[in-house]
Amino acid sequence: MGTEKITMPQLGESVTEGTINSWLVKEGDYVNKYDPIADVMTDKVNAEVPSSYEGTIKEILTPEGTTIKVGEIMCYIETKDSSSEPVSMEQGSEPVPEKNDAIEEKVATDQSMKLRYSPAVLKLAQEHNIQLTEVSGTGKNGRITRKDIEKVIETGSESPVNESQVEDKPLPTTQRVGDLEIPVTGIRKVIAQNMVRSTQEIPHAWMTVEVDVTDLVRYRNKIKDEFKQQEGFTLTYFSFFVKAVAQALKEYPQLNSTWAVDKIIQRKDVNLSIAVANDDQLFVPVIKNADEKSTKGIAKSISELAMKARSGKLKAADMDGGTFTVNNTGSFGSIHSMGVINHPQAAILQVESIVKRPVIINDMFAARDMVNLSLSLDHRILDGLVCGKFLARVKELLENINEDQTNVY
Repeated sequence: MGTEKITMPQLGESVTEGTINSWLVKEGDYVNKYDPIADVMTDKVNAEVPSSYEGTIKEILTPEGTTIKVGEIMCYIETKDSSSEPVSMEQGSEPVPEKNDAIEEKVATDQSMKLRYSPAVLKLAQEHNIQLTEVSGTGKNGRITRKDIEKVIETGSESPVNESQVEDKPLPTTQRVGDLEIPVTGIRKVIAQNMVRSTQEIPHAWMTVEVDVTDLVRYRNKIKDEFKQQEGFTLTYFSFFVKAVAQALKEYPQLNSTWAVDKIIQRKDVNLSIAVANDDQLFVPVIKNADEKSTKGIAKSISELAMKARSGKLKAADMDGGTFTVNNTGSFGSIHSMGVINHPQAAILQVESIVKRPVIINDMFAARDMVNLSLSLDHRILDGLVCGKFLARVKELLENINEDQTNVY
C-alpha cells in the first residue's frame, strides 16, 4: 500500500490555475484510474479532472470554490502500488509518507516547498540574476510563484509582500431590506479574476472606425435563405466581419502578437477567439486557422462552437490557442464599446450593431447601413499607426463585399 497525490493538471495551453467547482468523490470512495474525481473551472473551460491512479480517496485538501495553481495538490489517494509517478505539470513530486509519519514529514514538506521551483520561476530568476534562496514566496506553504519573481523584477526587492497580509479591505456596503445577496462563485469569479489581471497588466488604448456595410447587408439578405436551406446553418453578418479580420491580420501580423516581458511573440497562426454565452456563463472558443477558411467555413465554425457552448460540450481544445479576439457586441444592440483585452493577446475588436442612418454622399443625404468597429490594443506592443492601418484595411474589405465581387464559398 502507498499514498500518492493528485495535482491540478494543465487544462489548456495558457491555463495557470483552476477553481474546484465541485468534488465528484468524497474521502473513502474507491476510484479506478481515469475516473472523474472533480469538476474544475478555468478562465477558458469547465472540465472534469480524472484520477491518475486506482485506489481510495484518502484526503481532500482543496475545498470547493478554491482556486489553486497548476501542479498544486488537490487530494491524496491510497493505492496498492505507489511505483507510478503522480501527474504534475509544473513541479516534481514524491510519494506521501504513511500516516504515522505524516506529522513530522508535513513540517519538512512545508519548508521544502520554498525550494521547489517551477520551470517558469527558474527561467525568470536566471534571466534577471535573482537568488531564489533570498526570495520570500507568497504561494501555498511559502512556495515561490512567477508573480513573486515578477514583483522582484519590478521593485528590485527580493522580499515581495504577501498580499494576503496587507490590509486592503473594501469599504463597507450598506445592505437594506429587500436587497439580494449573490455570492461570487463559479464562472463569474473566474471572469472577474481574468479581467482584473488584464486591466492591471495591459496598458489599454482604443480606436474606432465607422464602416458603410450597405452592400454587405444587401448581399447577405439576398442569399441567406438559400444558404440556410443548402448548408443547414445560418450565414450571419458576424461571419463576414470575422473573415475580414482574419485576412487583415495576415497583412498586419503585429496585432496577432503576445507580450513576453523581454520580447514580443508574433503568432504564425491566426486563431480567432469569439465570445459565446450560455445562460449566465461566458466562453471564448477559438476558430483555428481562420485565415485559411472561407466565409462559409467561418460561419460553420461559429455555428458549431455556439451549439457546443449551449449544450455544455465545449472541450479544452476548443478554447486553446486564441491569438486575437473578435467580439459581437452588436448582437446586444451596442453601438460603441471599449473591450477588455483577452489576456495574453494584444488586441480585441468589438463589432457593434449595424444601424441604418442618414449619411452624406456626393453632398446628398442617403440612408446607409453603418457599423462601428472598436479596437482595444495593448500599447506595449501596438501603436496608433499600425492599428489605424489595420482598421482601414478591415473597413476596405467590408465595404467591398457585394454580390458582384463576393463568393462566400
